[in-house]
Amino acid sequence: MKTLNLLNYAQDGWYGASGGLAEVHSAVTGELVATTGSQGLDFKAMLDHARNVGGPALRRLTFHERAHMLKALGQAIMARKEELYELSYSTGATRTDSWIDIEGGAGTLFSFSSKGRRELPNQRILIDGNMEPLSKGGTFVGQHVWTPLQGAAIHINAFNFPIWGMLEKLGPTLLAGVPAIVKPASATGYVAEAAFRVMIEAGILPPGAIQLIMGRVGDLFEHLTGQDVISFTGSANTAVKLQTHPVIAREAVRFIAERDSLNASVLGPDAGPDTPEFAAFVREVAREMTVKAGQKCTAIRRAMVPAEQMDAVQNALSARLAKVRIGDPREEGVHMGALASRDQLRSVREAVAELSRSARIVSGDPEDSPVAGEGAFIQPILLRSDDPWGSPDVHDIEPFGPVSTIMPYRDLPDAIALANRGMGSLALSLFTFDPAAAEDFVLGAGSFHGRMMIIDRTSAGESTGHGSPLPVLTHGGPGRAGGGEEMGGARGVTHYMQRTALQGSPALLSSIVKQWLPGAPKPEGDVHPFRRHMSELEVGYTLRTKSRTVTLDDVEHFAHFTGDTFYAHMDDKAARASPIFEGRVAHGYLILSFAAGLFVEPSPGPVLANTGLENLRFQTPLYPGDSMRVELTVKSKSVRDEERGEVRWAVYVFNQRDEVVATYDLLTMNRP
Repeated sequence: MKTLNLLNYAQDGWYGASGGLAEVHSAVTGELVATTGSQGLDFKAMLDHARNVGGPALRRLTFHERAHMLKALGQAIMARKEELYELSYSTGATRTDSWIDIEGGAGTLFSFSSKGRRELPNQRILIDGNMEPLSKGGTFVGQHVWTPLQGAAIHINAFNFPIWGMLEKLGPTLLAGVPAIVKPASATGYVAEAAFRVMIEAGILPPGAIQLIMGRVGDLFEHLTGQDVISFTGSANTAVKLQTHPVIAREAVRFIAERDSLNASVLGPDAGPDTPEFAAFVREVAREMTVKAGQKCTAIRRAMVPAEQMDAVQNALSARLAKVRIGDPREEGVHMGALASRDQLRSVREAVAELSRSARIVSGDPEDSPVAGEGAFIQPILLRSDDPWGSPDVHDIEPFGPVSTIMPYRDLPDAIALANRGMGSLALSLFTFDPAAAEDFVLGAGSFHGRMMIIDRTSAGESTGHGSPLPVLTHGGPGRAGGGEEMGGARGVTHYMQRTALQGSPALLSSIVKQWLPGAPKPEGDVHPFRRHMSELEVGYTLRTKSRTVTLDDVEHFAHFTGDTFYAHMDDKAARASPIFEGRVAHGYLILSFAAGLFVEPSPGPVLANTGLENLRFQTPLYPGDSMRVELTVKSKSVRDEERGEVRWAVYVFNQRDEVVATYDLLTMNRP
């Protein structure tokens, strides 16, 4: 393999370091793979470029336009994935390991793209919650909103997943409308640089949207402000060093940290050797030890089992680990490749040596390399601690490699306490078929762990695994794990935005957020709103229908036709005896049906389909003899593609006294 001279990407151009290059070697052969460095970069100019060029360009786009960019970026990665797979072998990763990194990274972009188009508005401001009335007359209200930060996101990434680690941060950042400066770890930076180059060459992003630092960050932190965000993945020591930088404190710079985590997996008290849960537990611990050679921030470091099952678990795990084939990840049939570097190999060996002072090695030899040569290969190492409360090292030292320690617990409260002794983790798994034990565990341990996976015989076959962060779920954890949070679907976007409480009139706030708010004007027109295309519908446009009287015959016919003969509709005496009704009442679904009959324009036109109701509330009973009318208001609209979009209608049903009988949001699919 030809030695690569890795380049930085600053102010929309590629630049080599002016000196101070570091060498990067193959994890498999020890050969020189790349040289890397960032000397000579003007870090202040990079931040200025992100703020003054990238940020404004991204903020001009809507959430949907940004979401489409993410999809295109994911497609660009997939189109050139084989180039990335080839490079990734030199990091020690098997193709399965790299699939998580490369295609998993692209999949994360696809997920955020989908979330952005489905759950966020086709606007530039994101509404947070409902409007809050602040005055008796309704002319002064409050509304929380999210807007993009006007700084830059600094992404400092770990070595273990150079592509996924970059893309899982870029997805929500770009969707939020914030530019990013990416700093990969040097050991696998050549893979990150290649994926970054793919995105730049695809020509999808506006100028200044992303930049790349392939070495030290110099004086970058000196120029940060409260509009910037640091998103860090790495060791606790480095995180503490960065978080205590005086500028971070002085400027109140947001710092999202994902760091050391001694994740636990627990075999439930009910899971004996003959149960499916026992077998699933052994498979999962072995898999988490060997996938990516155990170099996962979510890998299982502590395996907790009932005291009486210790020998059975040790034997089953040792037998499974003995079958793991270690070698050059390019070779067919290899299950586990190398650690990312010789430095990482030394670090893991040192950690195992420390652990072995209070726990004994029962499988594997950390000093016996399974592959000859200068590669960073190591055997899976299983340790056993029979006194976990007297062995603090097993809860405090994380060997970032294929290493796990099994330990006994007395009862479920003891298992919960041991799991929490890790002082905060990214992920915990529990293998049990006992719902009561699972509930007790969640109540006892939930506040110590960012994600909890509870596996039994019904879910094991389709489980995504203990160590698999998913873009739709939050990734992060309290305490030792850093106290940060990433991803989590659409909520991950708000990590790069500012929540602001707006106050003003409903009309003014409605015009800002591009959504009709209660109390805002409701203009009418001569054209039925169902006859207008989305482009012709203005937010607030309202149809006020004629009234319809609901009769007792209507109620009885609806009851017999639908089969809903609930006493409140059919038995006047029983209805009057309730604390709610004054007599027989109309069905809620009759009200909805009659409402549709009042506001629907039946001819073919721009409205393609009714796709659902949300936020339905019945507020005032409707009695036989009462009349009802409807106000149908365009609440918001969002174009999905060239053929369709979604209109959200605010529906209010009133009686003859203008009391609100029912209210809900109607969703329709419309032609643009």
